[in-house]
Amino acid sequence: MNIGMFIIILAMDMATKYWAYNYLREIGSIPVIENIFHLTYVENRGAAFGILQDQRWIFIVVTIATLLFILWYLRQMDPEIKILKIGLNLIFVGAIGNLIDRIYLGFVIDFIDFRIWPVWNVADMAIVVGTIITIGVIIFYEKAIEKGL
Repeated sequence: MNIGMFIIILAMDMATKYWAYNYLREIGSIPVIENIFHLTYVENRGAAFGILQDQRWIFIVVTIATLLFILWYLRQMDPEIKILKIGLNLIFVGAIGNLIDRIYLGFVIDFIDFRIWPVWNVADMAIVVGTIITIGVIIFYEKAIEKGL
């Protein structure tokens, strides 16, 4: 686990969610670029895109199982595939960020709103980027090994 990356991303996630909860919640939404990019406070009680609303305990259990699997896999994986380690670390820290919200608040705070996509947060960004990296490594595994990534 890359501790530096973990701390920076988790701190950014927690700080921005703290700001959204304490300041943006009262306002609702702030247009940064009108009709394109807004900061909009949302309490997401579901999963991605708001599916499975109010299934908090299912998400907590699935997240903990996922985190345990990632920890196990990081110990088992080929250490030569550094990019995969980065991808899994990003998924891990993003899952931790959203898990903290679910445990302590009962919902995940989202606030980044591009108006053409559901509202999301820093933890979601880490999960998406980590997933793209992980899928890319899986698809291009042979080339990643050859290049020492």
